[in-house]
Amino acid sequence: MTRIIQGNLNASELKFAIIAGRFNDFISERLLEGAIDTLIRSGARGRI
Repeated sequence: MTRIIQGNLNASELKFAIIAGRFNDFISERLLEGAIDTLIRSGARGRI
């Protein structure tokens, strides 16, 4: 039997910092875009 565990992701009241290096720019740019997208989908607001 499969057990599914789900959480409630709510980033609306939290602060975040994302640091990405310029080395391997073709990889870090996609990782940065994914991180920003995930924060927006989780309710993060502000200067994104």
